[in-house]
Amino acid sequence: MPPRGDKRAAILAGALAVFARDGYTRAGIDAIAAEAGVSTRTIYNHFADKAALFQAAIEASTARVAEAQIAVIDRHLHKIVDLERDLVAFGRDWVRPMPQFAEHTALVRQVNTEIAHIPADVVASWQRDGPLRVRREMAAHLRRMADEGLLTVDDAERSALQLMMLVSVVNPSLPSGATPEETDAAVVAGVHTFLYGHAR
Repeated sequence: MPPRGDKRAAILAGALAVFARDGYTRAGIDAIAAEAGVSTRTIYNHFADKAALFQAAIEASTARVAEAQIAVIDRHLHKIVDLERDLVAFGRDWVRPMPQFAEHTALVRQVNTEIAHIPADVVASWQRDGPLRVRREMAAHLRRMADEGLLTVDDAERSALQLMMLVSVVNPSLPSGATPEETDAAVVAGVHTFLYGHAR
């Protein structure tokens, strides 16, 4: 018999796959059990109900994605040599697809679509441990840059959000998505816009 921890991991992986595919409302415990290769009884031995399982699945997935995003931030911004060049390098890495987190991306789309039907505490937990945690890490780097005289920053968390959004913006009217050249140009333009408002 597999160890209890292995079964829990299998359940969380199965739940992530099913919730990402079907959304919170349509996902059923039977489908999750089949995906995980366990019985429904086993799921209920670990989780009280679907809401608790959903919260555990999104928290586990969010933690992995947040760690990967924070690693990108730290890799490029832990020590600034050339402010513009380092911010552009960060932006290029930030917008690079992370196919290993495709299920999480699909899950977030489902959450945004069904947010009125998902328990508010689950949504708050996901935002706190995911997007808000990453924003706080970025803000800490921006505060340090301000302390070093590189930037003017009044509200570091707001500036962090602005930077992450600016480097991610591409032309939404493009019919088939942006080319690598268009994405790169958007990153460079986003950094220029950010520096226009923040550079000393």
